[in-house]
Amino acid sequence: MSCCDETTARVPDLDLSRRSLFRGATLAAGLVPAARPKKAEAQGKKVVLAFCSQLLCVVPYEVSRAEGHFKKHGLNVELVYTRGGNAAMQALVGGAVDYAATSLDVAIQAYANGADIRRFATTGRLPLFALVTAPKSADRIRAIKDLEGKTVGVGALGNADHALALFLLKRANADAGKVQFATLGVNILEAVRQGQVDAGLVQEPALTILSRSGARVLANLMDMADAQKFLGGTYEFMGVAVRAKEIDKRRAEMTALASGLADALKAQRSLAAEQMVAALRPELIAGLDTKELGEILVRYRDSLYPESVAIDLDASKRVAESLIVGGLIKSDANLSGLYDTSIVGG
Repeated sequence: MSCCDETTARVPDLDLSRRSLFRGATLAAGLVPAARPKKAEAQGKKVVLAFCSQLLCVVPYEVSRAEGHFKKHGLNVELVYTRGGNAAMQALVGGAVDYAATSLDVAIQAYANGADIRRFATTGRLPLFALVTAPKSADRIRAIKDLEGKTVGVGALGNADHALALFLLKRANADAGKVQFATLGVNILEAVRQGQVDAGLVQEPALTILSRSGARVLANLMDMADAQKFLGGTYEFMGVAVRAKEIDKRRAEMTALASGLADALKAQRSLAAEQMVAALRPELIAGLDTKELGEILVRYRDSLYPESVAIDLDASKRVAESLIVGGLIKSDANLSGLYDTSIVGG
């Protein structure tokens, strides 16, 4: 399963009146078309991109849409929000959409299981997780190795957060066999805050909330310094995949899509917090503290988002290693054919 699975996806509550567009797709009922663009936005070649719906991941895509970067390169990109990265990938493989944007662990597992896809651009370079203690465990758990004999909350066994936890334990020379994992789904924040588990893998804004409550941050993998320390460097995350058999006919379109995202990555580094939040569709941020969200986006943008859409093959290897450690792919899996660096280089 994906880091951006159905438990972390923030799918807009929109009308599914255009479901017929996806007739025949494996997970058609899980596809949620974003609001129809205004006529002024609809200029350019229409392409449909399925997205895993994790809020921090979608920023470059929505910035490119809202700020006109896709349009500048001749594209009218419809973002389709799905209930997790696996749903987005299945929509791509099933022919329901033109492209899928998912975390790399989803693409790796799909490719290892026979999906004929190619990943050609990246928009994220760190995982969206932090390993934190419960507030009442902060004094007795000071390092990752201290998790031996403790209980750690994850979304589900086999999820990328579980694999990432095992990877962190291995790098800390901790015995993973002495760590008990509790599967908590969407309830990780409250379970950690109330001390029902000793620690957990959380995302934002849960990290901010727990930090205010006295939790100890053992490893904030959304921070570049911690990623260097605990993962050994960047960790290829969000990116775009296409069906391999369509690359030749879509090459110009793929180049335009990558260029629009590259422009957005560059632009968002200087946007004010309010501008970044304003680029997001209202349905995506309904019920959130938008001021806090803006602060989070500004805090992490230089770490989470790369300066180029070119795939980092060394960072990709770290993801594959974590999946091997977590038992999600075989150690001899050949992934060299997954990456297409001919569009933006590598």
